[in-house]
Amino acid sequence: MSSSHSSVDAVVVGAGFGGLYALYCLRQMGFSALCFEGGDGVGGTWYWNRYPGARCDVESLQYSYSFSPELDQEWTWSEKYSPQPEILAYANHVADRFDLRRDIRFETRVTAATFDEARALWTVETDRGDCVAARFVMMAVGCLSAANKPPFEGIEDFRGPIYHTGEWPQEGVDFTGQRVAVIGTGSSAIQSIPLIAAEAKALTVFQRTPSYTVPAYNAKLDPDYVARVKADYPALRAKARSRPTGFYFPFNAQPALEATPEERQRQYEEAWARGGLPFLGAYGDLLFNKQANDTIADFARSKIRSIVKDPGTAELLSPDNVFGCKRLCVDTDYYATFNKPHVKLVDVSKTPIERFTAEGVVVAGKTYPADAVVCATGFAAMTGSYDKMRITGRGGLTLAEKWAAGPRTYLGVASAGFPNLFMITGPGSPSVLASMIQAIEQHVDWMVDLMAHMRDTGARTFEPKVADEDAWVEHVNEVSQVSLRSTCSSWYVGANVPGRPRVFMPYIGGFPVYVQKCNEVMDTGYDGFVLDDGHGGATTANAAPEVRLTKRWHVPLDMDVISPAMLAARRVPVV
Repeated sequence: MSSSHSSVDAVVVGAGFGGLYALYCLRQMGFSALCFEGGDGVGGTWYWNRYPGARCDVESLQYSYSFSPELDQEWTWSEKYSPQPEILAYANHVADRFDLRRDIRFETRVTAATFDEARALWTVETDRGDCVAARFVMMAVGCLSAANKPPFEGIEDFRGPIYHTGEWPQEGVDFTGQRVAVIGTGSSAIQSIPLIAAEAKALTVFQRTPSYTVPAYNAKLDPDYVARVKADYPALRAKARSRPTGFYFPFNAQPALEATPEERQRQYEEAWARGGLPFLGAYGDLLFNKQANDTIADFARSKIRSIVKDPGTAELLSPDNVFGCKRLCVDTDYYATFNKPHVKLVDVSKTPIERFTAEGVVVAGKTYPADAVVCATGFAAMTGSYDKMRITGRGGLTLAEKWAAGPRTYLGVASAGFPNLFMITGPGSPSVLASMIQAIEQHVDWMVDLMAHMRDTGARTFEPKVADEDAWVEHVNEVSQVSLRSTCSSWYVGANVPGRPRVFMPYIGGFPVYVQKCNEVMDTGYDGFVLDDGHGGATTANAAPEVRLTKRWHVPLDMDVISPAMLAARRVPVV
């Protein structure tokens, strides 16, 4: 089908895990769809982030789709934490297995989407001249997909190549014998620095803010363990969904301050030995009580000092903020890399990078020579990809104008004034604070159910009510205050990009609480939304929908691991 001047039920923007699942579900429910993807292949985050060492920080057996039992059985992960090439291979396998590519237009970026109020249709335009009419638009643009590229003075003068970890060349990069500068010490830097150091003649790392990172202890998966999981995969999925993060790991709900110092030390040592994100599950109050958090932060800093031989470098690598306030990182030999004689750490917290020259990077008047530069400077998280498109809703209002002071959504799925526009894992939903594929599946299932309900009841448009959207934004903000995550400058609040409004964007109330809220909205005839029949009248007021895409998302709270944020989310009314 030519997409130059065509019409479909839904346009999907992005062919990552969200876009692929959206295409699958739309087709299952009999909707026609067309997907636009900027890359020349599927995979989204895992298509673009090909930097050395890129891998998932959620265990492989949980970082996967759950909608197809056959897919669960036929795909076998090789490692505890999947490397980028394997995750990309999985995305390609899914696209091929379910014949999704025929509805995807690759190397095509959406530039504008405009809502026609008279026809209740979106007009979607691309950089290749496409102009597509669609009843619905599903934004599957990802939360970490718009590369943050700081405008360093003189960057165009640098004579060598400059790479961004989020836009890595498909053919890879060989740093053998080169002097390499890495700017940034977030997750992508922490994963890539040990491997770049193994090749480079000299490596200079420029750090503004150190990150906490715990060892991954990655390993090949035990076939017997894989077989046990596959024998009852639904049980693992159910346990994962009942957790605040949407994935399962050992969790000790006891408060840290009720333990003796000796007990805490033993617990932290055991959790450190297991490694990975579950380290934050050593005690139940670590992200909610500053004194409790101080104990795990002190432990982590002691580990850094025990690994890094130079005391000055160890001190620079030791964060002085809340442990886990920023996204916790997972590494392989990161701290030990700074013991190598050809690796240098440069602190730019007080004396920032002044400029680039042809020869290298200048800090405090000193030039650090480099043959290549790697910008591990992260992303304009959550909303950056929306900023790249001109999205125009009712009355000529653009999404950028509406979100100038921070994103505003209802449930993170839609925004008032922009009818029939869905946001998969949008701001105001658990998204990056949950297991992403679980969050994606729940969102898409809910969205396509709503579309089917509208088809069955004659509704032309849906959009949130302003009052309900305002109440949800207030709820998201209020619940975030319970957690220490709201207390520091992080990409959760847009602090890594100068000029962005400081708003805590993901929903921290927990995946199960959020799913229950979505279910309540569905079961009350989409309370909080206006479903319009096109004649100025609402349809199906308070009529519970009869259509279900697949199984209903039953997500009971695991009361053994319920967090203070989840308790707050249940106490704090949305309206």
